[in-house]
Amino acid sequence: MSSAAASAGDTVDAPAARGHVLAWGVWDWGSAAFNAVILTFVFSVYLTDSVGADLPGGISANSWLGWSLGIAGLFIALLAPVIGQRADGGRRRRSVGVWTALVVASMAGLFAVRDEYTYLWLGLVLLALGSIFFELASVSYNALLRQVSTPHTIGRVSGFGWAMGYVGGIVLLLAVYVGLIAGEGTTRGLLGVSTEDGLNIRLVALVAAVWFALFALPLLFTVPEAPPRPDRATRLGVIESYRRLFADLRELYRTNPHTVYFLGASALFRDGLAAIFTFGAVLAVTVYGIAAGDVLIFGVVANVVSAIGALLAGRVDDRTGPKAVIVGSLVGMLVCGLVLLFLSGPIAFWIFGLGLCLFVGPAQSSSRTYLARLTPPGRDGQMFGLYATTGRAVSFLAPTLVGLFTFLFGSDRAGIVGILLVLAAGLIALWPVRPPATVA
Repeated sequence: MSSAAASAGDTVDAPAARGHVLAWGVWDWGSAAFNAVILTFVFSVYLTDSVGADLPGGISANSWLGWSLGIAGLFIALLAPVIGQRADGGRRRRSVGVWTALVVASMAGLFAVRDEYTYLWLGLVLLALGSIFFELASVSYNALLRQVSTPHTIGRVSGFGWAMGYVGGIVLLLAVYVGLIAGEGTTRGLLGVSTEDGLNIRLVALVAAVWFALFALPLLFTVPEAPPRPDRATRLGVIESYRRLFADLRELYRTNPHTVYFLGASALFRDGLAAIFTFGAVLAVTVYGIAAGDVLIFGVVANVVSAIGALLAGRVDDRTGPKAVIVGSLVGMLVCGLVLLFLSGPIAFWIFGLGLCLFVGPAQSSSRTYLARLTPPGRDGQMFGLYATTGRAVSFLAPTLVGLFTFLFGSDRAGIVGILLVLAAGLIALWPVRPPATVA
C-alpha cells in the first residue's frame, strides 16, 4: 500500500506483499499459545484441578477462575475502544508489540505458580492480566487487516489468519502433550519432566510464552506502520480519548448506522460461537458418550476442520461478501445443532459436531472482514475496540441460557437449546443489516 492510502486508512486495490500477509498470519499462529494452551486446555485446568484442589472455604477454584476472568472482561470492555482509538494515530503495530510483550510476560510469570493452593491467587491474577493484554493486542492486530490486504483479498487474508490460529494451536498442544504431559507417574512426557510442584505444567507455560514471542516477531519487524490521519495526529489524554470516542460514535450512528447495527448483531452470534467451544467438550462426554481421553483427539480434528472452513470461506467472502458467508454459516450451525438435539451416540457427535466446527471458522473470519469493510477510513482500531467491547457486553447470555435450560429440563442435552437460541438471535439481528460493499 502507498503511504497516502495507509494514511487515509483506505484499502486500495494494490497488491499486498505476501511477506506482510504471512507475518500477520504468523502472529495468529503464535497467539494460540495463550488461547489454546494457557486459557483453555492446559494451565486453567491445572489451576482448578491441581493448584486449587485443596482450597479452603466454601468457594471452589472454578468459581474464582470464572470471577477473575469476568473482572478481566469488564476491564477489556472499558479499555478496548479507547486503546484501539489511540493506536489509530499511527501506532497500531507498536500497540500490538507492547500488549503482546505483556501477554508473554504474564505467561512466563505462570512458571512461579506451584501446585499449592496458596499460589492460586498468583495464577488467577496472571491469567486475568494475560486475558486483558491479549484482547488489547488483538484489537490492534485486527485493525492491521486492511493494511495487509486489498478489497479483492481481504476475505482470504482474514481466513488465512484464523486458519493459522487453529493450526498453530494444534501443533503446540500436541507438542507440549507429547513432550511434557503424556503418561502416568512422577515424570511425564518424552522429556521425562518431574510432576513435583507442577513442574511439567509450569514448563508448558514457559514454552507457550517463548512460542508466542517468537512468532510475534515477524509482524513487528516486517508489517509497516500506517501513518496517522492528519486529524488524529495529536495524542489525546485518557479523558479526552473517551470524549472523542462518544463524539465519534454519535457521528457514526448518524452517518452509518448499519455499522452500529452490525456490532450488536455480531455480539450475539459471536457469543453463540464461543459457547460451542466452551460447552462442546462437556456435552461430548456427558451427553454423547465420547470417552474423556478422546476429547483431545476430537479437539485436534475440530481445529483442522475449522481451519479448512475458514480458508475456503475466505474465497467465498471475496466473491459474494461476508454477509452471505455469515448467514450461511449460522444456518449451517443451526441445522447441525438441531440434529444433535435429537440424536445420541459418539458417531452422531463426530459427524454433526464436526459439522458445527466447519461453520465456526467461516463465521469468525467473515465477521472480522464485515466490520473491516464497514469501518470508516482510519478508525479500524477504534471499531475493533468496540467489537471487543460489544462482545464482552453480552458474553453472559449463552452460558446463562445453557444453565437455564439444563436446570429447567434436568438434562445436559437441553443446554444445546440455549446455544441455538443465541445463534438464531444473532442471525435475526444480522438479517436487516446492510452488507458492506464488495469489489467486483
